[in-house]
Amino acid sequence: MVDYALYCVMYVIMLNLLRLSVVMCLFLSSCQDSNGRDKAARAKVEPQLTELLTKQSVKFGSPVFIRAIKEDSVLEVWMKPEDKDSYVLVKSYPIAKWSGELGPKMKEGDGQTPEGFYRTTLKDLNPKSKFHLSFNIGYPNSYDRFLGRTGSFIMVHGSNASIGCLAMTDEGIEEIYSLVEAGLRNGQVSVPVQIYPFVPSEVRLQKEVDSPHYEFWKTLQKSWDYTEKNKMPAPNPFPAK
Repeated sequence: MVDYALYCVMYVIMLNLLRLSVVMCLFLSSCQDSNGRDKAARAKVEPQLTELLTKQSVKFGSPVFIRAIKEDSVLEVWMKPEDKDSYVLVKSYPIAKWSGELGPKMKEGDGQTPEGFYRTTLKDLNPKSKFHLSFNIGYPNSYDRFLGRTGSFIMVHGSNASIGCLAMTDEGIEEIYSLVEAGLRNGQVSVPVQIYPFVPSEVRLQKEVDSPHYEFWKTLQKSWDYTEKNKMPAPNPFPAK
């Protein structure tokens, strides 16, 4: 009787261990697939991108700067050659989808893509994103918080759907993510992500004189002109509060 009871206990223990091992195998397999997504993306895009980068005197690991224009649905990737202070425009990508209208993001759930100056760090990279690959731009920044703006998880990501983010398609984000990650892993502390409503030429800006965002956009115009003149990320014109 004792032997039978011991057998039953041992059987239950072995069954639970087997179940646990199956769960762990599935979990580890899932982690390996997710963690390998960024590496697979770089392996895929690196040969073609390397040729493009070499022509611009930059390489994987060179400092990166991102500038996006909502009205034109364009995201630009700039990179800095090793022997220069200025950046070069490496490639422009079509934004598959951004959401809301022209103007800054105000609150959580408004579906609005932000405008302004943000930064992505190594911890903001997400190779396990449900939108293929993504990185958080850091909204709200200190200026947004000072103004009482709220929101979270604003990303540059794959796919072609957006609720406040910049959706770049899976093919586009593979290149963008790979360049951003390489720069950060090579020592770049953060990647500037500067989002404009439109190209703020004087003519275009004059069409918005009655907008409640006119003064905000007027400040962004000076930043745009700085980058156009100096070929560098503009300093943040909105002081931390």
